[in-house]
Amino acid sequence: MNGNIHSIESFGTVDGPGIRYVIFTQGCLLRCQFCHNADTWEIGTGKQMSVEEIIQDLTSYLPFIEASGGGVTVTGGEPLLQLPFLLDLFKECKKLGIHTTIDSSGGCYSTAPLFQEQLNEVLNYTDLILLDLKHINRKKHISLTGMGNDHILDFARYLSNRKLPIWVRHVLVPSVTDDPEDLQKLGEFIGTLENVEKIEILPYHQLGVYKWEALGYDYPLKEVEPPSQSQVDYAYQMLTAHWNQKKNTNSI
Repeated sequence: MNGNIHSIESFGTVDGPGIRYVIFTQGCLLRCQFCHNADTWEIGTGKQMSVEEIIQDLTSYLPFIEASGGGVTVTGGEPLLQLPFLLDLFKECKKLGIHTTIDSSGGCYSTAPLFQEQLNEVLNYTDLILLDLKHINRKKHISLTGMGNDHILDFARYLSNRKLPIWVRHVLVPSVTDDPEDLQKLGEFIGTLENVEKIEILPYHQLGVYKWEALGYDYPLKEVEPPSQSQVDYAYQMLTAHWNQKKNTNSI
């Protein structure tokens, strides 16, 4: 089984626990205005790599991965666009006892029978999902990503019902994703989920601007500065309030 791969990072430290072997897949349905991997958008392109090739390369890093409590993270792009590839890859990882993580926006989540069947099977071999929740407000989500968020919230609920551990991630973009009311509503939604292990605020940065320019795209957030630490702290407090309350209640 081959996958369309954009690139591989052999010593990732921000995409799950421990040192991660991070596979960036090619193809994404969302068009996030802050995306720093715009070169992964086009579907069906990238380098064709077999599961065997990847596993062979991965095993050379296993001592470092295992010693750190790390594993493999598949990100993108959107990994769920390549479910058959993910299934074969994760099956081989589990043969080696490797922790598996998917970093997903849920942008291609569907209730179609074939997608559900393939996703269910992949998740049998998945230890963790890094779930990127871009915006709770549907209209603002469309403006930010080019797509509504109904199916993405459904994906979050699906993972909650399945009790598959997730780390929720939210990119904090001043004037775009930092409205207090939106943060409160997103925090309330997160509080309804039963499987959240961690919540992360990812401060907006402009590291992807050069990629947009190289691709001939007009970067829409040129005038936006990264958030201050106080803004990040406030957003974290808002997103974790209901989650912390639930944890405290459950511990009583």
